[in-house]
Amino acid sequence: MEEQKKEESLKHLGEEEEEEEESVSESVRDLPSDAVKELLSEGVCARCIFRLFGLQGRVYASPPSISFLSSLSATTHQLCTLCFGILQFTYYSDDTQTLLQNQNLPLLIADTVKRHAYQFHTFSLEVSIPPIILNNDNSLRSYMKTKFGSQSWFQENLHTGCISTKDALKFSLIYPLEDLLECKSSMGNFRIRLTYTHTKASKGDQNRSDSAETCKRRKIGESNLVGEIPISNSLENDSSDGCEFLLEKANEPCHFTFFCYRTPFYFGGRYLKYSRNVSQTCWIIDDERMGEASVEEIIGGNILQACQGDGFKFHAAGREDIDVRMLGPGRPFLVEVQNARHIPSELFVKDVEKKINNMENKLVRVKNLKLVGSEGWDLMREGEAEKQKQYAALVWISRPLKDEDFQCISSHKDLKVLQRTPIRVLHRRSPLEREKIIHWMKIEAIAGSSQYFLLHLCTQAGTYIKEFVHGDLGRTYPSIGSILGCRAEILQLDVTDIKMECFLT
Repeated sequence: MEEQKKEESLKHLGEEEEEEEESVSESVRDLPSDAVKELLSEGVCARCIFRLFGLQGRVYASPPSISFLSSLSATTHQLCTLCFGILQFTYYSDDTQTLLQNQNLPLLIADTVKRHAYQFHTFSLEVSIPPIILNNDNSLRSYMKTKFGSQSWFQENLHTGCISTKDALKFSLIYPLEDLLECKSSMGNFRIRLTYTHTKASKGDQNRSDSAETCKRRKIGESNLVGEIPISNSLENDSSDGCEFLLEKANEPCHFTFFCYRTPFYFGGRYLKYSRNVSQTCWIIDDERMGEASVEEIIGGNILQACQGDGFKFHAAGREDIDVRMLGPGRPFLVEVQNARHIPSELFVKDVEKKINNMENKLVRVKNLKLVGSEGWDLMREGEAEKQKQYAALVWISRPLKDEDFQCISSHKDLKVLQRTPIRVLHRRSPLEREKIIHWMKIEAIAGSSQYFLLHLCTQAGTYIKEFVHGDLGRTYPSIGSILGCRAEILQLDVTDIKMECFLT
């Protein structure tokens, strides 16, 4: 039963393709023969003629239609005078340093994509062409106005518009690529990029062409694929003589390169750091590593390996010193993976989280790891500006702790502190003065010790906690030392909580 349904489905599909091919052939036969022969004699290729008359769809990928049109002229030219071989699949390969005419260009692209072993469900095609092609189009449209402006078909074509070389190339490639790659073309994270350049194109021409290309595009029924050039708009400003371009035959094709890539994946979550010898990012001074590892390498390295990407970037909502542990609910982070070959599933993400958390050394742990959109970066940074941090610090003072010290410390609410850039980071930070707020703080006594205590405090993001305790030779004021009227030193520090309204909470 299933086999019968499959056969019927294939038969129906074949019938639809035959009907579409017949419709395409009819559209080609309806083109004005005198204009077609004139354009062919001037060295314009079949696909360029299709786009000049505003044809869309599978006609560009139809060999019978292309052969039929080409047969109307006895004159042949090696290269199209309009697209310089782009729509003839003729190009100069920078990789092989040879001139190629490859009618199997879709197969070449598909084989390259498969060789790189990407996982994808859809693909999108990106095309870059030299500005001289747009100049050629403008010149030819002016020529057509002079030659055929009085004919009825030309007047009708004023309202339909002309298809750009870029979109005609997409029409030529997308349909065969959909068959070869067994998936549909759609805007997604997997891209195939084709780049054409030409020796006649200058930098100035490129800028003018990009500007013109931006202005000319408008949405139509297939806005994700095609942009039209309204002929009426372009001709109003054209000169009456457009023949100069057509007198010069193209003798050099475009240079062509292509590659495939995937836009970044973003993984978000929170990390906890249990070691006082692990930096947040890889820290190397004079070719010597500082610390035994980094949060960046442990988390990002494992995610990258699982995704089979080219590289990654690690972003965190703030940072802690190498000797400061990150406890509590953890610090929000994003890992941006570039050009991943594998598409991460929900199970995939959970396996990566489990792998990191089951590492032998137990230096770092992650929580709530998930795949997020690129907007996660903006959300994290927006939240970072508003967050508060809670700390627990082991503090030593130069005199015994008094009963009134407890009340003195806890009485300070939303204390404003002026901090000049700490001496320890002056070599890499600008010498500025920053105002920060200590929202609250309290002292917890340690049994059997009169000069050691735990300081719990909640501060504004970006506050230098070590300097707030010892004063940094007066560069931070007030400080715990100045409030208690004695010398104070911080021995250990832990980040215990991060209050942050964010997508990862």
